[in-house]
Amino acid sequence: MNTLILVNRHHAYPANAPQDLVPVHPDSPDILMEREAAQALARLMEQIDDWRHIVPVSGWRSFEEQQMIYLDSLRDNGREFTQQYVALPGHSEHQTGLAIDLGLRQPDIDFIRPNFPYEGICQEFRKLAPAYGFIQRYPAGKETVTGIAHEPWHFRYVGRPHGERITERGLTLEEYLS
Repeated sequence: MNTLILVNRHHAYPANAPQDLVPVHPDSPDILMEREAAQALARLMEQIDDWRHIVPVSGWRSFEEQQMIYLDSLRDNGREFTQQYVALPGHSEHQTGLAIDLGLRQPDIDFIRPNFPYEGICQEFRKLAPAYGFIQRYPAGKETVTGIAHEPWHFRYVGRPHGERITERGLTLEEYLS
């Protein structure tokens, strides 16, 4: 598994890429990630002991699921919103199995934009994530680089030591790879 694979509006994900997908948590058997990424996420969540307050919202998605999400968002939210927050089918990091959207546990969770604030347990997760190989993939101020709006809930597994290097340098994956 290439944890540094770049998938964005300019780089499609190969449809036939092999994947070893596993559930991220027993309470969420339908939310999957690549095995290595899921294991790193489990270790991180064990470190902060907080599957009680943080929930997985979306992990691996098939091309067809991404297409449905994109078309539903176009219909429900319009083109401008969709282009900011929903990747084109074939160009979503979720198709790699290396991306996870997380949300603060609450009665209603927005699937497209879950609440993951810069305080409390969510911020604790964010601070420890690089040591476990995760980066916040779409940081504020980098929208022109990533092509996606700021998403505080979207984390990407890049592995160690890359997570720490990318975060320490304030880079996006695009910048790190170039």
